[in-house]
Amino acid sequence: MTDSDIDGYLKRSAEVAASLAERPGVAAVERAAELVADALTGGGQVLFCGNGGSAADAQHLAAELVGRLQLERPAYRAVALTTDTSVLTAVGNDYGYAEVFARQVEGLGRPGDVLVAISTSGRSENVLRAAAAARARGMAVVAFLGPAASPLDDAAVALHVDGGVAGLIQQGHITIGHALCEWVERRLAGP
Repeated sequence: MTDSDIDGYLKRSAEVAASLAERPGVAAVERAAELVADALTGGGQVLFCGNGGSAADAQHLAAELVGRLQLERPAYRAVALTTDTSVLTAVGNDYGYAEVFARQVEGLGRPGDVLVAISTSGRSENVLRAAAAARARGMAVVAFLGPAASPLDDAAVALHVDGGVAGLIQQGHITIGHALCEWVERRLAGP
């Protein structure tokens, strides 16, 4: 990578960040944050899933809710479905990789919980199946997606990021994820 390549990437990154207020938009992120806050207030939990870099984002955002982002407050119930290697490998072996998240949603999810499904393509089969399992259990679904149309568009609060490559999309995902977590913290922690 040359200096001009780095300069170009940083400029594209800044453009993606600047576009988030329009797409997915403040209202959509706030709608997703309200679902999360309502679930936590009602004694529910937030389950996160994704593959690769999106798996890392799932873990990161779950940690922000269990730990803290900005405010000292009680821990919130959040789990990244990407972290239990015994479950992932057992389910992958016995049922196939497409079921690794859906099976966990079936076992852990309850009506009123929220699934945050993260997919830069919006078409990861195991993420789509997890969302279907969540809906079947009476859970809300929030989807962090790339720019393309996704089967999750009509089945979730769909938060699209207009990045041209996975890395830029993932940067957008973590930015809106932090905005969501901060909104939840401030709402639940009170004045």
